[in-house]
Amino acid sequence: MFDDFMTPETLTTFIGLVAATSLIVQFTKPLIKKVFPDVFIRLYVFIIALILTFIFGDADFSLQSIVLKIINAMIITTSAMGGYEALSDPLLQKSKRW
Repeated sequence: MFDDFMTPETLTTFIGLVAATSLIVQFTKPLIKKVFPDVFIRLYVFIIALILTFIFGDADFSLQSIVLKIINAMIITTSAMGGYEALSDPLLQKSKRW
């Protein structure tokens, strides 16, 4: 059973980083949308995921590790945004423009 909601150990896992990224973005997105258009939200999610990945990832800052952290942040971004879409519109009722 969990004793804590979110711990540093939780934030070293993929699920923990996706959850933290989603929470931070959803609570701060109204502030960002006041300043920037909607198109910048993806970049904002990526920046949050990248910051969390660097803070809670390993302490290795070699070129290979940095590239892997960037790729992992992209995966976290995609998962966090996809999770939000699945929760906000579970029946896919939004009309898509092609």
